[in-house]
Amino acid sequence: MALYINQTGKLKEVKEKPFKLEKDIQKVFEENLSAIMGLVLVKSEFTIKNKRIDTLAYDPQACAFIIIEYKRDKNISVVDQGFTYLSLMLENKADFIVEYNESLKRNLKREDVDWSQTRVAFVSPNFTENQKQATNFKDIAIELWEVKQYENDTISITPIKKSLSAESIKPITQQNQTLKNVTEEIKVYTEQDHIDKASETTSELYEKFKNAILNLADGIEVIPKKHYIAFKKGSNITDISILKKSLKLFINAKAGQLDDPKNIAQDVSSIGHWGNGDYQIQVETDKDLEYIMSLIKQAIK
Repeated sequence: MALYINQTGKLKEVKEKPFKLEKDIQKVFEENLSAIMGLVLVKSEFTIKNKRIDTLAYDPQACAFIIIEYKRDKNISVVDQGFTYLSLMLENKADFIVEYNESLKRNLKREDVDWSQTRVAFVSPNFTENQKQATNFKDIAIELWEVKQYENDTISITPIKKSLSAESIKPITQQNQTLKNVTEEIKVYTEQDHIDKASETTSELYEKFKNAILNLADGIEVIPKKHYIAFKKGSNITDISILKKSLKLFINAKAGQLDDPKNIAQDVSSIGHWGNGDYQIQVETDKDLEYIMSLIKQAIK
């Protein structure tokens, strides 16, 4: 993708400025983990069982550990390495919890971690088509993120999306016990997993709200999580939890910051809830759809 600066109507191309070292990419991510991926840095250069992990991070929403590896070499097998790290974590859970507690001075317990949400992210300026195809499974806990640096100090970061027709990796992993163990313990959630819990009426209601949210702005992403479906544009805008007969919408705004003259959004800042933000709306019909969209739009930065 070419990048240009508009200089009084004349476009001037901004040339890519390659990263000299993997360490340079690592520094960008580790210093901005929360903004880029919504993660907390646990440890840089974490070593376990003679293997070195570039970045060990924690996802506070998923309550799960995330391993991040940085690559400038296009020839590595991200699937083989990814499964090696996933297996390493699942076999040494206590070591990861100890590192978290010692590094962050907290008291995380084993049962506090959702190990089924563990994943590995590879970050590189470029991935080959083979690498992209090798991870194009809807239920593989391996992510690819492309990062590029430009001469005007601009950096672009793009997660590689799975195709809508991506198949399951489980049939491929059944013949290898290590891979089978990983895929049996780790669960990558899809939109369909959530829709399957709902009635036909609620499924149709979700589609109406989903389409309305996507029409609020360009570039909104739909990201299924364990307990809800997130809608993100940079950060979370809103999350939808699909119930049997209704939807719960969570708006990512702090208590007291939502302009809601009809007062239909409940302040849930003082009670436990799965979605991001301090406001919740439960709906069974689409009669307030347009008004609810005006509330959700306030969360778009």
